[in-house]
Amino acid sequence: MSRDGFNSRRFLYLRLLTVSLVVGALYDLGFAAAMVLAPELPMRLLHLPLPGESFYLWLIAIFLAMLAALYLMAAEDPRRYSGVIAVAIAGRLAGALAFVIAAWGRPDLAGLYPLAAADLAFGVAHALLWAPVRS
Repeated sequence: MSRDGFNSRRFLYLRLLTVSLVVGALYDLGFAAAMVLAPELPMRLLHLPLPGESFYLWLIAIFLAMLAALYLMAAEDPRRYSGVIAVAIAGRLAGALAFVIAAWGRPDLAGLYPLAAADLAFGVAHALLWAPVRS
């Protein structure tokens, strides 16, 4: 493969990585907004119980918004913020595992499986798209 072909493929992966990070940020921001503005909506769609105190959702929403901001920074300059991408990959994969463990054997928490699938998809996509552009 020519050097130009290598660079064009690397640029494609870089662009796709940027898109996956932006989509991940929008996903997290949307979920954060819903948890603060209409917490019954995601809980009803996912058939999950609401915590007794709403400040728990607010704290989670703040963390998701912070994560989304980091995703957007990494999307703007993936090489500079490669550490953020590594943490995002690990966090998404760990989140998927945590959701599955929490829902395992608990039909009342089956709504966590779609969240696990989303986290797994983001973690795998980020990892596969980041690998060719890391060096």
